[in-house]
Amino acid sequence: MAKQGKHQSPSSSAPGAGADDFSSNTGNSLPPLQLADHFLIAMPSMLDPIFGGTVVYICEHNDGGALGMIINRPTDMTMDVLFERLDLSLEIDPHGSTAARGPVMFGGPVQVERGFVLHAPADDYNSSLTVSDEVALTTSRDVLEAAARGDGPQRLLVTLGCAGWSAGQLEEEILRNGWLTVRADTTILFDTPVEQRFVAAMSLLGIDPSMLSGEAGHA
Repeated sequence: MAKQGKHQSPSSSAPGAGADDFSSNTGNSLPPLQLADHFLIAMPSMLDPIFGGTVVYICEHNDGGALGMIINRPTDMTMDVLFERLDLSLEIDPHGSTAARGPVMFGGPVQVERGFVLHAPADDYNSSLTVSDEVALTTSRDVLEAAARGDGPQRLLVTLGCAGWSAGQLEEEILRNGWLTVRADTTILFDTPVEQRFVAAMSLLGIDPSMLSGEAGHA
């Protein structure tokens, strides 16, 4: 299961903690997966209380491990409350902004006091990682400052905490039928209601969740 405790980024390209942050070799039996910009979808065999029933967006995956965020487990905090707690003056109307009304997600058990922002690529921010042509990950406060002003990314998702896997750990979990994998869809990531994201992610594989057993592989 994803590591709990202090996350060690799998590469130096991932955004690092800074002053402006708001917040074994496994042999040849493992599949040669490259899962950045993919969804992990928890299988019924995933009985872990944190990850059971989740969809995780993977931002980085390489020989050193993997980094991702749960995208369908909301906290009781909304974005406008987050802006207030960060002493950001909200210059947009929270009643007219879907982003301002939306929930902040529980991203995973690692660095739960730290914020991670998934968003459509926009301006250059202080601590940012480009995941794909459609998604970037930023951990610096400036992206939320821009969002509060109304000139930030039009599509964003904020999580508290993340999920981290050490080298080979995620591959082992997939071999044990813990996860399905599929190329991510930004409509699900940014636009689909939280409670519908699990079923929507499954539909990318043509799977009805009610028909799932614990036996499956990956796409």
